[in-house]
Amino acid sequence: MNVSPLVGRPGAVQMEGGAVAVHYGDPLREQRLLAEGAGLVDRSNRDVVAVPGADRLTWLHSLTSQHLDGLADASGSEALVLSPNGHVEHHLVLADLGGTTWADVEPGTGAALVTFLERMRFMLRVEPAMVTTDWAVLSVVGPKAGDVLAAAQLPAPAADYAVVALESGFVRRMPPIGDGGSTVFDLVVPRADLGTVADSLLAAGAAPAGFQAFEALRVEARRPRFGVDSDHRTIPNELEWLQTAVHLNKGCYRGQETVARVHNLGRPPRRLVLLHLDGVSEVLAEPGTLVLAGTREVGRVGSVVRHYELGVIALALVKQSVAMDTVLTVAGSTAGIDPDDAPAGPDDTLAAARERVRAVRSATIGR
Repeated sequence: MNVSPLVGRPGAVQMEGGAVAVHYGDPLREQRLLAEGAGLVDRSNRDVVAVPGADRLTWLHSLTSQHLDGLADASGSEALVLSPNGHVEHHLVLADLGGTTWADVEPGTGAALVTFLERMRFMLRVEPAMVTTDWAVLSVVGPKAGDVLAAAQLPAPAADYAVVALESGFVRRMPPIGDGGSTVFDLVVPRADLGTVADSLLAAGAAPAGFQAFEALRVEARRPRFGVDSDHRTIPNELEWLQTAVHLNKGCYRGQETVARVHNLGRPPRRLVLLHLDGVSEVLAEPGTLVLAGTREVGRVGSVVRHYELGVIALALVKQSVAMDTVLTVAGSTAGIDPDDAPAGPDDTLAAARERVRAVRSATIGR
């Protein structure tokens, strides 16, 4: 595990057994900073994989759910590696630059991804390699993130997934998180330069923000994490990855039949929803905790966070049959599905769901 040098900075609280700071003393204030200003988030616990070689894009195109054959230089995307049955095995955030395709993935998953890629090389001109020891991810997040990059004399890509080269490494713009106003710029830089790059961004106006703050805004935006908000049964159709990481009109790839069939039928077995929990327990539920309707299991939670405005919220995969007004519990806490995850159009079910969420929010604020 590559423990970040930034965990030694003043105020940093390191996750137990983790490699980055979870907060710098005030997680809720740090969330507000990411929502209203600009914060620097150390995400150097992510694994980084590099794939150089002339055949890299056609090769990755054939292996993943994304249309990568014509991916332009200095651009990025998201992609999935699926099982033959269409279950998600890897989620990749990509950047192609100067003859190399870079993929940053969830912490601890890079080695398995490289093992899979090595098995699929055959005689192609590709050289996949795990480079986490040498490269790391930092993120500048917030509505003023672009101002920070400008003050640090760093480029700020103008469009989502656009990539701009640095003297060493690159900057990639990602879709915003939170309520849609917090821009995310990922910087992939030499791990040896983490401290220097962080100092320049802090001097340019960013403030340190921990991993918890980033997670809270990510959950609010319903942005799933592989292995946390997904499980061994997850198919892309159940998550927003169907829009961001899957190309529905590309040629054959492993697992495509399942994706296409469920898409055409229009009803995946589960759906991702945002839950509002009453927050009775001070201990947040762990990923994988069951979602119950009475005594009946109807789903599982993934990420569970304490949001500075919304209280305790969670991403959950629940059965399609779960109605908006169903009484749900998670580890003893009452939960309601966010009204924005209801079917379009006002009806009695939607109205009841709104009332349930209002009650949960009122109970949280009252404490």
